Amino acid sequence: MGTTVLLKPFEEQLDLTTADNDYSFWFQQASWFLDQEDYEAAGRCCGRALELQQDDYWLWYLRAEVLLNLGQPEGAIASYEKALAIRPRDYWSFYHRAWVAIEEINDFELALKSLTEAEKIRPDDYWVAYRQGDAYRHLEQYKRALGKYIYAQALRPGDYWSHHRQGDCWRHLQDYSCAIASYQKALEIDSEAFWAWFRQGDAWRCSENYAEAFNCYDKAVNLDPKDDTAWYNLACSAARSGKSTDAITALTQAISLNEANIPLAHTDDDFAALLSLSEFQRLLVK
Repeated sequence: MGTTVLLKPFEEQLDLTTADNDYSFWFQQASWFLDQEDYEAAGRCCGRALELQQDDYWLWYLRAEVLLNLGQPEGAIASYEKALAIRPRDYWSFYHRAWVAIEEINDFELALKSLTEAEKIRPDDYWVAYRQGDAYRHLEQYKRALGKYIYAQALRPGDYWSHHRQGDCWRHLQDYSCAIASYQKALEIDSEAFWAWFRQGDAWRCSENYAEAFNCYDKAVNLDPKDDTAWYNLACSAARSGKSTDAITALTQAISLNEANIPLAHTDDDFAALLSLSEFQRLLVK
């Protein structure tokens, strides 16, 4: 792509007589500044390169990454679309457009449209299936999401997240035994995964098996002692299990981390068995 130009900080460049109209120079500068995480400078270099040439797929692809790092996801998507106009069967532009649509702008229909095109190019791709599951899950189409996560898991059997997300879908579908089984599969892969313990605790609570829920939340708070919601749920499960001392201890920790838990506890039926305890009443007047 032309002669390599020595890369310098933006403020120190340029010999404009040799570089100002050199497309390759500006492209390389944009790439370098992106690597240096100087996204403003990378964006300026992309802009100058576009003044000189607009039919290079790689420039649009690069610009998309720059704009994403500048907090401009809509601009990133527009750049991926420009890249696709030049290279219509490019998997990566379709995939990354879907990723931005899911993670940055909550446009799940656009994500599914992009992933459908990516799937035509790579029909047995784990990431396409997994992200399709994500899009359907956000759209609350849990059965479709579940099917995609199951397929993703078949493509990559040792993957933690496809098992975990199956558990999430089963939980939303109120099949708590299947949810628990999925979270346990995830934990066979990563036994220290906070969210798998936490969500398994949720599933046990929904099944009204508070002793098992207590065990799961207890594991979760040991993995992340600063998560007030895990402490609060641990307190609820302890109270429901008749473990009043453990319930008071856990609720005390939840409130110390976040006093917004006080009004929750005031009206939470899980704590009905604690209402007569002075320790519980003192917690509620902080």
